Amino acid sequence: MSNKRQIKLAAYLIGTGMHVSSWRHPSVNPNASIDVKSLLLHAQLAEKGKFDLAFIADSLAINHESHPQILNRFDPIVLMTALAAATEKIGIGATASTTYSEPYVLARQFASVDHISNGRAGWNVVTTADATGQTALNFSREKHWDHDQRYEKAEEFVDVVQGLWDSWEDDAFVYNKGSGQFFDRSKLHEINFKGDYFNVKGPLNIARSTQGQPVIIQAGASVPGQRLAARTAEVVFTHWDSLEESKKFYHTLKSQLKDFNREEDELHILHGISPIIGATEEEALEKYQELQALIDPFESLKFVSGYMGNVDFSKYSLDTPAKDVVFPAVNSIQSQFNEMKTIIDKEDLTVGDLYARFFGAARRDGFIGTPHKVANEMEKWFTEKAADGFMIQFPLLPRDLEEFVNLVIPILQEKGLFRLDYEGETLRDHLGLKKPENRHSVKTSV
Repeated sequence: MSNKRQIKLAAYLIGTGMHVSSWRHPSVNPNASIDVKSLLLHAQLAEKGKFDLAFIADSLAINHESHPQILNRFDPIVLMTALAAATEKIGIGATASTTYSEPYVLARQFASVDHISNGRAGWNVVTTADATGQTALNFSREKHWDHDQRYEKAEEFVDVVQGLWDSWEDDAFVYNKGSGQFFDRSKLHEINFKGDYFNVKGPLNIARSTQGQPVIIQAGASVPGQRLAARTAEVVFTHWDSLEESKKFYHTLKSQLKDFNREEDELHILHGISPIIGATEEEALEKYQELQALIDPFESLKFVSGYMGNVDFSKYSLDTPAKDVVFPAVNSIQSQFNEMKTIIDKEDLTVGDLYARFFGAARRDGFIGTPHKVANEMEKWFTEKAADGFMIQFPLLPRDLEEFVNLVIPILQEKGLFRLDYEGETLRDHLGLKKPENRHSVKTSV
């Protein structure tokens, strides 16, 4: 495997695409978020492009003020299994909540998919952003837990899950037909975890997989989120407003790894982008404008509202200065709210400007243009260490994914920035991550 630092790529699979009005485009099936054939095609296209990871997001409630694709979607664990069967190499990651799940069940589910995929699973650890409080009501709770409490619980949750994944040492199952010994009891371990939120005995009733444990993914950028990432994450998704802010976050998070005896290359930071490709700048701009023309302004503001404290933008005209909007405190994605609020305070934005200003799939930036322009912009972010790679949220699927694979990937390969082919079998192989030692094997060998 090459020792040269190379770009890591994840493909965000979301029905018709990340643009809020993608479902209205004449080329797509508006039901694509629950059309398994479409989703399998998207994963296979990403695999054709040698992507590290195909990623599935999730929500546990219907928020009427959010992206239409969120209203109608598969359970991610079930979808992961389908994607695993339809692909051979690409990693498959999915979101699961530490606030609204049980660690034993989640550990077993992801371990199962890791086996089914032959070591290609990744778990996106979230504490759940719930601006409306609807999720809590779906789980017999009166209200959503506060941000910091959710992260306290998440710390324990991850420890329990990873402990359960180590229930069996790698050579515990001997399958000796002659002696009748199925497993070595000395290599089976209970977790016996007792904490403030969980008491879990164990062991888990499934062995470790080919890659040892599923890859841990995270996206929190708040102080508690960064601590959790520095201690446990192996991939972090980010989305910052500028190259300089991304470089600052990159350095800040990477510098915390030493507090947990970790090296910089044990965690990859992927910045979110939404490329639109054209043979010329004019063609790319036309594709962008075609999507923008499909936007219902107030419908798009409902998507903004989910990140800004569930504001009712219908009370404001589109030309209202955004500074005049009253934004309540949020108990959701605090880092993103804080960044958006700072931009509103600094810039002369109207309410009608907000969706296009904040969300990549509706923004004009360096990732909309010719294949060479997009590849060069990616190279800049990568070489200046604003990111180790990119979470690509294609505005329109499958068009933008297919064009990226056919037109941009070859340029990145020519530049020596991206693999020509997969060099291993597991997600850890693709990401250059070591298989984690079983904690009990380590103790035995000391």
